[in-house]
Amino acid sequence: MAEGIWIIAAVVVIALAFDYINGMHDAANAIATVVSTRVLSPRVAILMAAALNFGGAFLSTAVANTIGKGIVDPSLVTNGIVAAALLGAIFWNLLTWYFGIPSSSSHALIGGVVGGAASYYGFGVLNAGGLLKILKALILSPIFGLLGGFLIMVLIMWLFRRARAGFVNHTFKILQIGSAGFMAISHGSNDAQKIMGVIAMALFGAGYIDTFHIPFWVVFACATAMAVGTATGGWRIIKTMGNKMIKLQPVNGFAAETAASIVILGATHFGTPVSTTHVISSSIMGVGTAKRASAVRWGVAGNMAVAWVLTIPASGLVAFLIGKVFLAIR
Repeated sequence: MAEGIWIIAAVVVIALAFDYINGMHDAANAIATVVSTRVLSPRVAILMAAALNFGGAFLSTAVANTIGKGIVDPSLVTNGIVAAALLGAIFWNLLTWYFGIPSSSSHALIGGVVGGAASYYGFGVLNAGGLLKILKALILSPIFGLLGGFLIMVLIMWLFRRARAGFVNHTFKILQIGSAGFMAISHGSNDAQKIMGVIAMALFGAGYIDTFHIPFWVVFACATAMAVGTATGGWRIIKTMGNKMIKLQPVNGFAAETAASIVILGATHFGTPVSTTHVISSSIMGVGTAKRASAVRWGVAGNMAVAWVLTIPASGLVAFLIGKVFLAIR
């Protein structure tokens, strides 16, 4: 039993390490726009995002249940599968973080779970219905983000069409603080839950919980790990999100953050995991398109899209290979 405890403890530590990296990798999701528009200083923005990420993680466990039960039957899950899934996702997250590419931690984790489970049991073990539900949400949410950013920006331009530029800029400098906070809460509500589901999957598969649920200590630990990761920042990705894709003003940041937050919180309500990176990126593109299509640097957006497409198969392949190594040495 002692050996089993140490193994599950190691898996939990790896999971929390992923959560920490996720917070660091996705810090830009909540604060890139508010930093690039100089509404808040980087230090204040990061501390705000960390605190609200922590709070958002306690809003629900619906996404955690989807991750824990929707991809593979948790009764079949072994510590090796979970470790392989996490290591595959961590590898891809660190690689894209190093190059400053805002790829999806959610895609990486889902790809890791798929690859880890397939390495042990084959692809037939996967829950096709649950996986399809997750993939639909991952595909549709950026589309909703793009449309939401476009529509909110168009509405703002119409409502303030006769207002002075100085008045608009001052007004949305204030409002953007609220929208950035809204975005940070929504990020915590969806992203922190994914690792909660993975840890609960490992605990249930190893027999440490009798029924599949999310223990409170798991919620608290994941919320803390993500908040600490966010507090360390992700400056390479913040630069890409806030400056390289489109030149932002406070009104643009407000529109993008508001649209993305609505989409993410809606997904959290329905228990569907989405990529907060994809949603905020597409919302920024939607806002830029509302001004004019040429306002968006589509080359940068295209490079990110390539990374998005590659994330699930890349992290899944790494997890699959790690899982095979675990099988060979056990």
